[in-house]
Amino acid sequence: MAGSSFGNAFKITTWGESHGAALGVVVDGCPAGLKLNEADIQAFLDRRKPGQSKYTTARAEGDEVKILSGVFEGLTTGTPISLIVYNKDHHSSDYSEISTYYRPGHADLTFDLKYGFRDYRGGGRSSGRETIGRVAAGAIASKILKELGISFLTYTLSVGMIKADPENFDSEYILENPLYMPDRDAAEKAMAYLDDLRKEGNSAGGSVECRINGLPAGIGEPVFDKLDAGLARAVMSIGAVKAVEIGDGTAVSSSTGYDNNDFFTLKDSKIEKKTNHSGGILGGMSDGSEVILRAHIKPTPSISMTQETVNKNGDDININIKGRHDPIIVPRAVVVVESMAALTVIDLLIGNMSSRLDNLRKIYC
Repeated sequence: MAGSSFGNAFKITTWGESHGAALGVVVDGCPAGLKLNEADIQAFLDRRKPGQSKYTTARAEGDEVKILSGVFEGLTTGTPISLIVYNKDHHSSDYSEISTYYRPGHADLTFDLKYGFRDYRGGGRSSGRETIGRVAAGAIASKILKELGISFLTYTLSVGMIKADPENFDSEYILENPLYMPDRDAAEKAMAYLDDLRKEGNSAGGSVECRINGLPAGIGEPVFDKLDAGLARAVMSIGAVKAVEIGDGTAVSSSTGYDNNDFFTLKDSKIEKKTNHSGGILGGMSDGSEVILRAHIKPTPSISMTQETVNKNGDDININIKGRHDPIIVPRAVVVVESMAALTVIDLLIGNMSSRLDNLRKIYC
C-alpha cells in the first residue's frame, strides 16, 4: 500500500491497523537538540484516546506511547524518531460477520475493489486509530513550533446544527467539556442533542476550527505548494473530513470583492490588515496574521440503526452494526486536525529557509 507518508523536509510515515499488534509512526527530519520525552507526546495522544466520555467509543485503550529511536539523554539526535503504541483492547470477534457484507459509509467496498482483500477488523488501515501516528508526530512538530513562537488554538466549532457563538467564546472552557467546545451554552445543547441520537443508535457530524498564531509572513510557495493548499491536503487526508475552509471559506462565493478584500493600514510602522477574510493567507503564503482553517467532519458511519446494504454475493440485506463506536467523531478529531496543521507548517517552515540568500548566510556564514 502506497500513500502512508506525508511531508518533505519533515516527513512522517504512519503504520499499523486498528486490531493489529500496534500502531505507530516514523518521523524523519526532526532537527537535533529538541528536548523530547514520552510525556510530551502522551499529552497529545490523551486528547484523542477513546473512553474519555459517553460521547466516545468505550474501547479501553490507554494509547501509551514508547519512543524506540531518535532520542538520547532527553534530546533528539537528528536521526529518525520511531514511536509505537500497542493495541490492548481490540475485540475482533465484534467484526467477524462484517467480512461477508459492505457497511454503508465505510471503505469496505473500495478496499475489496482495489486490493481484492481487506482487513475487516475495525477497518484496518482505514480506521480512525490510524490517526495515532499522526497525533504522535504532530506533538513533535508542535513542540518545535512552540519554541519558534507559533501556537495553535483548536476546538469543536459545531455539532450538527449547533454552533459555538463567538460572543460566548471561552478558550479555557475548551478543555473543561468532553466536546472541546469554547461556548458553554452551545456545548450543553450539543450534549443533549447527542444524548438523543445515542438513544436512537444514530450519530452526528460537526466541524473543527484551528487558529494558528505567530506564523511569520512568507510561509508557503506561490504555485503548487501553497500554504492553504498544503493545509487542505493535510486535513482532507483525515478519514472523516469531507470539506476544508480557509478564512471565510465557502462564504466568499456569495460575497463581493469590496466586502471580501482585507484592506491594509499602517500601524506602529507595520503594514497590517484591517480584517482577516483571507484567513491569514494571500497568494498561497502566510501574511503574518492569524491563520484560520475549518474542517467539516461527517457523522460516524458505524451506527446501530438498521441500514440497507449488500453482501459479497450481491444480495440485498439489512444490517445493525455491532461493536463500540463514537456517536460523534468531532471531539477526538480536534487534536488530529491540529496535528496535521502543525505537520504542514513545520514542513513548509523548514523548506522556506532557502527562499532567500540572506537566510543561508545567517546559517552558514
